[in-house]
Amino acid sequence: MDTQAWMDQHDAAVATSIRRHRWHVFYIGDDCCVPGCTQCQVGPPFAYTVGMFGLGHPELLLFSVDQATALHVFNRLGARILDGDQLLAGFETTVDGFPSRIVPETVPNPGEIVFEANRFYDRPPPFSVPVLQLSYADPTGRFPWEPTYRGPDQPRPGMFQA
Repeated sequence: MDTQAWMDQHDAAVATSIRRHRWHVFYIGDDCCVPGCTQCQVGPPFAYTVGMFGLGHPELLLFSVDQATALHVFNRLGARILDGDQLLAGFETTVDGFPSRIVPETVPNPGEIVFEANRFYDRPPPFSVPVLQLSYADPTGRFPWEPTYRGPDQPRPGMFQA
């Protein structure tokens, strides 16, 4: 009963956030654990949006940045999406105030990562909302798929599950 009450309040808060701001951001840090959870996050911190799918766009996923940076990137890109822009897999972009170039990549296993987005849209994992991982370059301009990449841990799409 306590878990259900917590989930109901959680769902209401997410819905309110999406109504007010058009999307909500979930941040899962190195030490993140939710009430009732028996397994805490192992691996790099990550963040993703809930609400972009309702705007006709894939949700966005970002690894190994702090919460403030994730919010900044998602809010800037979200504003562009509201203005009609569409992020496309494989096409490089930039975000004002973020020091690296970004390449969106299609996530082949979103149902194993964006649990809150699928919960919000009432979609089972096999029919997950689509997701674009925002892969970014290291300080020398190399991307995670390049052998000389020396930046933060950004698992390749399909190689990560929450």
